[in-house]
Amino acid sequence: MVTAMVTGGTSGIGAAFARALAKRGDSLVLVARDQARLDETASSLATEFGIAVETVSADLSNRDDVVRVAALLERETNPIEILVNNAGFGVHTALLAIDTTPHERAFDVMCRTVLMLGASAGRTMRTRGAGTIINVSSTSGYITMGSYSAIKAWVTSYTEGLAVELRGSGVQVTALCPGWVHTEFHSRAGIRESSIPGFLWIDVDRLVDDALRDAEKGKVISIPSARFKFLMFFARHLPRTTIRAISGRISSSRSH
Repeated sequence: MVTAMVTGGTSGIGAAFARALAKRGDSLVLVARDQARLDETASSLATEFGIAVETVSADLSNRDDVVRVAALLERETNPIEILVNNAGFGVHTALLAIDTTPHERAFDVMCRTVLMLGASAGRTMRTRGAGTIINVSSTSGYITMGSYSAIKAWVTSYTEGLAVELRGSGVQVTALCPGWVHTEFHSRAGIRESSIPGFLWIDVDRLVDDALRDAEKGKVISIPSARFKFLMFFARHLPRTTIRAISGRISSSRSH
């Protein structure tokens, strides 16, 4: 029986990962801040799928909490064979803002935590000769929309670097780069969903199924849906001046 850890596992993409993994019979370790929501999610999944669910209440912007979660990835009994580094949130704060706290917290949760948990999982899985690490990045990393784009560009690049270090070890490392997904993520970030064309939205369950399938195939970069693969091809090859212009238009449409 496989055990998987999902950070941010009670909402959005993380909850969809938890459900997909539970559906195939994997045991779960769910990490999130809200213990009540963790308990509710764990009870629901355990009842529906008959699996074991462990919960860990942790604030991943707090380094001590990250160290505590990382220690679980190194345990010998009931080892964790899959890590989904999903915890995160949108950053809708200007880079010139006087208060940089939202940016700092975002780097803590989506860079430092990914680095620390990836290191713990990677070392432990390499010793066992097997395992899977999925880091939830974003197609935003291919454009230039503030610190969120910078963070997700780092996550994708970091994942590729980790995959290089773990090549031939039996450990699969994949960066999931979704586009716009039907979850509560955008409303929490203060983004007007009506500003995004309907054909660009992706179903979250389909997204997770594609990501798990890509990881099983050994893909280091997973960009679900043909339309986003097409769009990201151009994002990688268009002049950066064009990418900045497009990014500015997207940012403007979200704000007004």
